[in-house]
Amino acid sequence: MTSSSMPEVGKVGRLAAVILGKMRVHPAYDRLHSSSMRYSTCWATFTGYPAISRWSLERDAGPLLGEALRVLALKAAVFELTGGDEEAAELLVPAPVDEMIHAVLAQFTLMTRMQTDLGVVFPHATELEEFTYTRGCVTDAYYAAAGWGEQPLRYWLDSVEVSRRLNLLNKHYQAAGLGPDGRSHDFDFDRPEPVGVGVSG
Repeated sequence: MTSSSMPEVGKVGRLAAVILGKMRVHPAYDRLHSSSMRYSTCWATFTGYPAISRWSLERDAGPLLGEALRVLALKAAVFELTGGDEEAAELLVPAPVDEMIHAVLAQFTLMTRMQTDLGVVFPHATELEEFTYTRGCVTDAYYAAAGWGEQPLRYWLDSVEVSRRLNLLNKHYQAAGLGPDGRSHDFDFDRPEPVGVGVSG
């Protein structure tokens, strides 16, 4: 979808703010919040959360969840204002935030209930995802129009910076015996560990 056919920034921002407000007062919100936080310990790749400097699940999960919910509201607003255009609604977002979005969407029952009750769709199409987020893109304009203030740059990392950090991480992964982006390793768990030679006592 061309930029000229994207919905007007102010309309997206205002609608997204309304959607997020309705999410927060929904009876299932507290459970969605707590469930997503717990799931984040399971949903952790080597290329999303770890791109955050001095990443700590305990410290960063809460703020990241807030950003993920904001993006979901933005995506829902674009989806509604474009008459259900999935491609337009697949906004560019930084890898750490995208990873937390997956943790939220994994709460399938709660998200389905919330969609039904609020009359909105929280679109997500993995095949349409692009990891080319850059500062100043339309996502940032929508975010600002929603009135949410400054984006926390700890999490809103430009794709060039994410790539730089992943290159550094991959050096550490390789040293630990992991393949690129942690997608493979040669650890054989079926072979017994070698017994150390030496005198015990």
